[in-house]
Amino acid sequence: MSGTLPPLVEPAAELTKDEVARYSRHLIIPDVGVTGQKRLKNAKVLVIGAGGLGSPALLYLAAAGVGTLGIVDFDEVDESNLHRQVIHGQSDIGKLKAASAQETIAEINPFVKVHLHTDRLESSNALELFEQYDLILDGTDNFATRYLVNDAAVLTGKPYVWGSIYRFEGQASVFWEDAPNGKGLNYRDLYPEPPPPGMVPSCAEGGVLGVLCASIGSIMVNEAIKLITGIGEPLLGRLVSYDALEMKYREVKIRKDPETPKITELIDYEAFCGVVSDEAASAASGSTITPAELKAKFDNGDNFALIDVREPHEYEIVNIKGATLIPKDKILSGEALSELPQDKPIVLHCKSGARSAEALAALHKAGFKDATHLGGGVLAWARQIDQSLPTY
Repeated sequence: MSGTLPPLVEPAAELTKDEVARYSRHLIIPDVGVTGQKRLKNAKVLVIGAGGLGSPALLYLAAAGVGTLGIVDFDEVDESNLHRQVIHGQSDIGKLKAASAQETIAEINPFVKVHLHTDRLESSNALELFEQYDLILDGTDNFATRYLVNDAAVLTGKPYVWGSIYRFEGQASVFWEDAPNGKGLNYRDLYPEPPPPGMVPSCAEGGVLGVLCASIGSIMVNEAIKLITGIGEPLLGRLVSYDALEMKYREVKIRKDPETPKITELIDYEAFCGVVSDEAASAASGSTITPAELKAKFDNGDNFALIDVREPHEYEIVNIKGATLIPKDKILSGEALSELPQDKPIVLHCKSGARSAEALAALHKAGFKDATHLGGGVLAWARQIDQSLPTY
């Protein structure tokens, strides 16, 4: 069955005897066949992130026989990755994710060439990098990188497969501004502007069910194979969302928005996405204390209130002795202001410092001028002061 889009990649000249044996179950599907497999062999796919979505995507792209894989990731493997980032194992903790992924790919399919890109993806290097590949898979977990990937894909004329995950829900789609059938659109047609800072928690803040990564990662690889070989109906102009608890897939049509401004250059995406709000940034400057300073307050017997602004289930995982739990939303809504002591200084903390900075801005506005917050949150406290505490 030929697809609604022409194949993205020309076929390679041949398949070797070993490749025929390896890919035989693909070759006997009429829609893929020898020609489709030769296209996969000739394809160059760039995967952004070797984490939750990148792990299953890289495993299955390699197994499928995509000839050249690029991996963009500057991060190291951490123990908290292993429940979902299945391309890495126990012995990889502390290794660069890109290098760990490359070793696993060599075990899965020695015929795949792997290029590692271990610098942070930025406006200065994205275009040159994207030019070297036929197709991009975006498995990142932050808005700044998503908009950068989108804009760089538009400027280099490349299609890209996008996925995102949070708790029990995932989404996937295909974006391609230059699609040949007039169906071209890009991520900004769906999300013209990033959400305000603090609105959308990351996986590190909100969590993700490990196996959800496999569901969305496999959809992404399925789309990549369809685009490369020119079969089937790609997710261009369609967003699929998956709810693992209800076991339901829903589909939303995406159309080109005539209001979407034409993308002409790459910008400063960190500033565009305002990683923390201006209010939080200005509240934190000059009102941030270090874990060592907080310890000194305890050691000196200072009279102060330590307020933990995380959620109750996070407090259960780990907490700083002597902290009172008042979740951030109660402070932002004003509901909890009456619970805060007026007669002593307040120190706020969260997991890593972003949520407590937002709460700090609200306290300063409400008249608690001498309130401060703990830079780096409970994670910094556990790493620097009390190593007996678990991190998450």
